[in-house]
Amino acid sequence: MTGTLAAVGAGLAVIGAGIGIGLVGSKAMESIARQPEAAGDIRSNMILMAAFVEGAALIAILLSIFVK
Repeated sequence: MTGTLAAVGAGLAVIGAGIGIGLVGSKAMESIARQPEAAGDIRSNMILMAAFVEGAALIAILLSIFVK
């Protein structure tokens, strides 16, 4: 039973990370469309935030596996 719960937790973490990165990318593209001269700054911040979301998802996946 605990293995199933760990799999559900890992799946939810992956789904959440996918949604989060999708929103970060979407809002960054909207920002670049509104201010093309700030594209470099927006892109670097987008990459940084995507890395943070991926890190949080990785930690959630590892915790769901190790807590079981």
